[in-house]
Amino acid sequence: MEVASERSKPQVKEYMTRDVATVAPDESVGDVAARIAESDEHSGFPVCERRRVEGFVSARDLLLADDGEPIFKVMTTDLLVAHPDMKVTDAARVILRSGIQKLPVVDDAGNLVGIISNADVIRSQIERATPEKVGKLMRTLEEIHEITLQQERRTISLEELTPTQGRVYADELEGRRYELEHGLAEPLVVIDNDGTLLLADGHHRVLAADRLGIDGMDAYVIVIDHEIDLGMARTAEKEGLERIGDIEVVDYARHPLVQTTKRLQSD
Repeated sequence: MEVASERSKPQVKEYMTRDVATVAPDESVGDVAARIAESDEHSGFPVCERRRVEGFVSARDLLLADDGEPIFKVMTTDLLVAHPDMKVTDAARVILRSGIQKLPVVDDAGNLVGIISNADVIRSQIERATPEKVGKLMRTLEEIHEITLQQERRTISLEELTPTQGRVYADELEGRRYELEHGLAEPLVVIDNDGTLLLADGHHRVLAADRLGIDGMDAYVIVIDHEIDLGMARTAEKEGLERIGDIEVVDYARHPLVQTTKRLQSD
């Protein structure tokens, strides 16, 4: 079950913008500054030479530069990028940790194939827990245990939930907090195992909600009317997970698919 859930997580290539505005290294500071000033969408651009990412230039980089200087003299060359196959949640952590708003997406050759923004990340997260995906989980449980289940939509008290994931990432909590404060959070996915409420999806959201003083959350609930032996319940018991406070908050080690442009150029 956990493996299937991991595979189903959205990837950067599903949500990135593919038509990306770029500038060339030999364009002038004055010309690029004018493009930024005239745009409602862009505060900076990837700098590309034949689609290969050479750097990134922002309005801040241009502030003290002479209008006639070429962009390659003022652009940032040591920048973070994402890979199309990276999970959106991992790209989100990079965006949150670095404080940037957009992350260039490059392929294995270092060519620009898209860009993903914090807005794209939020969009991917509020779309993730769909009734169809919950239905797939329910059908899988029915096949494994040879039972018939029911699905409900109800508000769940957080203090009644049993976590099935022992750790969450500190920086992703900030993203979930933002969603909750702006009414963007998706429903939880909960399995009601004859009265025991197992949290199947939404551990970051639940912990963020708890820190905001929220007592209950909307949830898709898969109802099992007689207790069965579930793998996630065994995992919770093995890790000593009984309540939200048992979840460990950890920092995030840099994702292996996050690379600097400088490193890509040296390959």
